[in-house]
Amino acid sequence: MRRSILLPCLFVLAAAPAVQAQTTVKIGTVSPLSGSGAHQGKDIENGARMAIDELNAKGTPVGGKQVKWVLQPEDDGADPKMGTAAAQKLVDAGAVAVVGHLNSGTTVPASKIYNSAGIPQISPAATTPLYTRQSYKTAFRVVANDGLVGRTLATYSIKTLHATKIAVIDDRTAFGQGLADEFVKGVKAAGGAELVSRQFTNDKATDFNAILTQIRARKPDVVFYGGMDAVAGPLLKQMKALGMGAKLVSGDGICSEKLPQLAGDALGNDHVLCVVAGGVTGPEEAAAKAFSDRYRQRYKMELQTYAPYAYDAVMVFAQAMQQAGSSDPAKFLPALAKVKHQGVTGTIAFDPHGDLLNAALTLYTYRDGKKVKLQVMR
Repeated sequence: MRRSILLPCLFVLAAAPAVQAQTTVKIGTVSPLSGSGAHQGKDIENGARMAIDELNAKGTPVGGKQVKWVLQPEDDGADPKMGTAAAQKLVDAGAVAVVGHLNSGTTVPASKIYNSAGIPQISPAATTPLYTRQSYKTAFRVVANDGLVGRTLATYSIKTLHATKIAVIDDRTAFGQGLADEFVKGVKAAGGAELVSRQFTNDKATDFNAILTQIRARKPDVVFYGGMDAVAGPLLKQMKALGMGAKLVSGDGICSEKLPQLAGDALGNDHVLCVVAGGVTGPEEAAAKAFSDRYRQRYKMELQTYAPYAYDAVMVFAQAMQQAGSSDPAKFLPALAKVKHQGVTGTIAFDPHGDLLNAALTLYTYRDGKKVKLQVMR
């Protein structure tokens, strides 16, 4: 009697290892999930989760073995100290790759931790040139850097908007100040326009009357802002209240679907110009639209800015692992450096620094409260 009970138990125990044999591949995301930039940070998590779920649904293997793809999101609050803590948490949790961070000010210090651990990092948003100039073989990004964005916006402001007087404001973050500095360099290099004022605020400010009053007296055609949409919205409202007709030009930090809510009727039509990294034309536009439609259907909201880049980052990691036949960072990192991936944001390949090769930029404006694509620029 005891023998008949024992045999089934032994059978169950013997079968257990086969059930547990599936390998887990953990990818982390880090972005601000709290604070004024939480909508942008959640956008990154959402985009990455779509990729993870798609990989699992397709049963995407690595090295010929079935794996379970897992996402571990962490909040950095757009704060460098929180960012490094989140980075160490992912290292300790066994993440083999990281999509993040959003802000340049958190990306750079966190990159040192990932590099020490040998874990590759792809930022879907950070644009400071410093990030990929630290000689870290683990640092990559799928967006254009500030140098390209600044030069492009400066040339557009002078050649297309015909600005002759330009004022510059930044939020003193690594991202905002860095982008503004590159824009100023671009204006000086292009020539034909005068920089009439350089002002600064901070990324939590709500009152800009003092700096805007000073700028208004200089009568600029264009005001460039280096920062995020949470500040750009109130800034636009106060520009309108002061009767300033200058166009606001900025980078991807303000180029979100939430800006119309933040700016209200101060947004105007063709009054705001902004760019985001990446750009698709022709047949590739269908894939980008399909992604937006899937995002909207799943989350019941419009994507903000960075979800497609986070999605592509996860898929790039997956392709590198498949090509290397391993989820061991030491083994798939060389494949990652040489990867060529057709993503929803365009073709992704990296230069020796980890920057996006042949990066494109897409210029947008806002009309009737909607973000409108103007052109793709390279």
